[in-house]
Amino acid sequence: MDKLRRVLSGAEDEEQGLTAQVLDASSLSFGTRVKWFAVCFAVGIVCSILGTALLFLPSGPKLFAVFYTIGNLAALLSTCFLMGPVKQIKRMFEPTRLIATIVMLLCLVLTLCAVFWWQKKGLAIIFCILQFLAMTWYSLSYIPFARDAIMKCCTTCLN
Repeated sequence: MDKLRRVLSGAEDEEQGLTAQVLDASSLSFGTRVKWFAVCFAVGIVCSILGTALLFLPSGPKLFAVFYTIGNLAALLSTCFLMGPVKQIKRMFEPTRLIATIVMLLCLVLTLCAVFWWQKKGLAIIFCILQFLAMTWYSLSYIPFARDAIMKCCTTCLN
């Protein structure tokens, strides 16, 4: 109703802030959503690659853990532009994705705890690997039958 009121009053052309546009995802055109998805996803990839490149510096494991975690968060948040934040959160916690989502979010937090609180760089790298695996499993849940195919390949290889 507000959108109709803005159109009729001529206020539709007002510039909205990014936060307002994200919260009101229906106000974004499909092209705008795809562009912001691409930007956010690219930032995620760049952060992950940068973190990996910084791994071999003296304080590299800390930088790696931080940049890799930021990269995963950016990649995860990029999908909010495609489907909206509320729908994204609902889909993340559907029964088919629940375990992968919990493991992924837990590993994101544990990675940062391992680096900054516990001062265990090796543990942080292990949590980054678990982040990658959980994010991959989570992403595969959006592709029909992808996880079933992976499981079938793994059982075939193990036998």
